[in-house]
Amino acid sequence: MKTTYIVSKILFYVTRFLAIVYFTLALYSLLTLLTGWSLNFKDNGKYFQICYPFTDHPLMLGDYNLPYIIFDFLSPLSLYGLFFLLISNVFKIFFQPKLFTQNGINHLRRFYLTNLILPSVVIFLASFFVSLDNEVSIFIVLHFMLGVFAYFLAAIFKQGLNLQNEQDLFI
Repeated sequence: MKTTYIVSKILFYVTRFLAIVYFTLALYSLLTLLTGWSLNFKDNGKYFQICYPFTDHPLMLGDYNLPYIIFDFLSPLSLYGLFFLLISNVFKIFFQPKLFTQNGINHLRRFYLTNLILPSVVIFLASFFVSLDNEVSIFIVLHFMLGVFAYFLAAIFKQGLNLQNEQDLFI
């Protein structure tokens, strides 16, 4: 159990850091696109460059049209920020003093519902506005599989919590 504790703690910090990075990039990109600060244009406004703050060095590049900005640029940044935040909460479950808790089940439920529903809904909406690559279906399948796995894990945790409460055990 010591290995699980160490690995889950490391993964918690790594994924929480990634969540902060993705959310920061999404907010910075939104701020830049709305204000024009640290924003450069290429090819007569066809492409944009979001630059590192206070420099002219590009950080991120993209097509300068609203559907692309919303569905291919800001959505992936913010949704993967959410993904890493939710998975960091799942990893946090495994280094708590008590393994089977309602809070842990709630974190797993949020994670599996988000992975089962959100990718398909976002891709469905995006398909009306932007052309999608074939690789997008791979991401939907991967997130669906993660969601199913987390669902099974949540069911196991729920049974563990019920057993723990019935027997007044500490697991």
